[in-house]
Amino acid sequence: MMCAGTIRLEIMLAITLTRLLAPLSLVAGLFVGAAQAQNAEPEAMNAAPEAKLDALFATLADAKADNPARIQSRIVEIWSASGSDSMDFLLSRGRDALAAKEYDKAVAHLSALVALAPDFAEAWNTRATAYFLKNEFWLSVADIQRVLALEPRHFGALAGLGVILERTGDEAGALRVQREALRLNPHLGGAREAVERLAPGVDGRAI
Repeated sequence: MMCAGTIRLEIMLAITLTRLLAPLSLVAGLFVGAAQAQNAEPEAMNAAPEAKLDALFATLADAKADNPARIQSRIVEIWSASGSDSMDFLLSRGRDALAAKEYDKAVAHLSALVALAPDFAEAWNTRATAYFLKNEFWLSVADIQRVLALEPRHFGALAGLGVILERTGDEAGALRVQREALRLNPHLGGAREAVERLAPGVDGRAI
């Protein structure tokens, strides 16, 4: 069993991966040089998945982007496409179980999926959600690490990590991670609320 120090180190390594693997332009705003949504998205539709994501993220980086919810939905849609009908079916089964609050069943479906498709970031992210809902926070953190190693721009995984860190008493770590999530996606209301809630106490202690 891992000690608390090891777990904390692994969390910090996950955050470091985000900073090292993402281009600096992405980490600083995750999507600098934003275009208007109606211009970027049609062009992206015929591109490879990574190029589509780059265009969508560039648009999402604009705090005044039109219809950010639609852009986020498109990003999640791309993340959710494994390229295999059978893998997509397992992801769907896992999500259906989550919606039905059948968390053990969700973990079973998603564990089968990550075993078959270990490079499928959204499978790890969805299982992290299932573990979180089961209050198995450190199992959730372990899956979030895998998500960030595979997809450093996963603002949802970072926001989820921030929630876990805050719930387990690491307010400084939570603030750091939520700020990272906001750099990737300035439209995350929950992350913004967390930053506003945590910053006065954490930043005040640092002075």
